Amino acid sequence: MLEQELFFTELKEKFEKSLDAYKTETTQYRTGKASPKLLENIFVDYYGVKTPLNQLASISSPDPRLLLVQPFDRNVLKEIEGAIRNANIGFNPINDGSNIKVPVPSLTEERRKELVKQLSQLTEKYRVSMRNFRRDALAEIKQAQKNKEITEDEEKKFSEKVQKELNDFIKKLEDCAKAKENDVMEI
Repeated sequence: MLEQELFFTELKEKFEKSLDAYKTETTQYRTGKASPKLLENIFVDYYGVKTPLNQLASISSPDPRLLLVQPFDRNVLKEIEGAIRNANIGFNPINDGSNIKVPVPSLTEERRKELVKQLSQLTEKYRVSMRNFRRDALAEIKQAQKNKEITEDEEKKFSEKVQKELNDFIKKLEDCAKAKENDVMEI
């Protein structure tokens, strides 16, 4: 038996998780401003264990063009510096012996356009994943109707509700994408 409330709660959770993953992934798209989130996806080899940078150091932004990384353990300074340099995000960290300063260079117009293109590809990838959730949900509804668990009218009503949920989440996804695109293009 297709339990309507549980079915739609699970579908909504899938959409929300997908949207949250998208938001997390877009934090790596840097703008011209320094933000501690720019270093969020960096992992440091800390005594043989890959550890997120934000668990090894305090990351702050004392001014719009600089990030300051203050490690809790100064013995790991060189590893942090290497991890930032090797992350291929265009930063050249400066180790001053107690902290690491990370100047955030301005983005060129060409680089901004390239980032927007990458962002639109990422957005499309998440749109497709949400449509796949819809496809699976509709298949489940059709199967329930075939098995006489729900009526044809209920099948139609459920299918319309699935489409409405998809439309709502695609709209939220596109709003996030537009906001991030504006942020990247801002000089």
